[in-house]
Amino acid sequence: MTSYIFQKVAQGASTRGLDIKTKTREAINWFRDTASAVKSVNRQRLLSDSANQTDDISKESIGRMYSFFYDPKHKKTLPYYDMFPLVIVIGPKGNDGFLGMNLHYLPPVLRARLMDNLYQTLNNNNFNDTTRLQINYELLSGASRFRYFKPCVKHYLFEHVRSKYLQIEPRFWDIALMLPTEQFVKADASDVWDMSRSKVV
Repeated sequence: MTSYIFQKVAQGASTRGLDIKTKTREAINWFRDTASAVKSVNRQRLLSDSANQTDDISKESIGRMYSFFYDPKHKKTLPYYDMFPLVIVIGPKGNDGFLGMNLHYLPPVLRARLMDNLYQTLNNNNFNDTTRLQINYELLSGASRFRYFKPCVKHYLFEHVRSKYLQIEPRFWDIALMLPTEQFVKADASDVWDMSRSKVV
């Protein structure tokens, strides 16, 4: 079953004649604005979407979006961290983890700008389980239009993941992008976003 919050927003769109798989500017803006207005999300319930759960991140995960609970190895020395990342997988990192962009590290307006540019790398416009972003670290670091990805890049260790991974269906990416699911520790979201802005000026 699709996560409840995605269903709720999608149903609201259908009453307005908006197709969740049609990424017109009007539709994208509506989904983002509607998700931004959500005040809180039950993270455990969000992850209970068994149809889209997976135990593994692999090469096939590159360019896909995931949510999960995470407990960093170096949390005692980190200035701040997110316990519930929203990650687009960039690639493997050694044998023990993967590199990903945690979009929560950007304020919503910069998330939107980054996502708009990432959409230019799509392998298709079906927005189904065949759809992914065609990205790697070299591509992202080599183009100024992707510069907002820099504060988001994190190395995630498999043994510090504390839940199954929820693969976000591509049709729901613009909803997930703006939902208030971040769970920062040691700093408020506004402070994290200020520090991220300073890294991409």
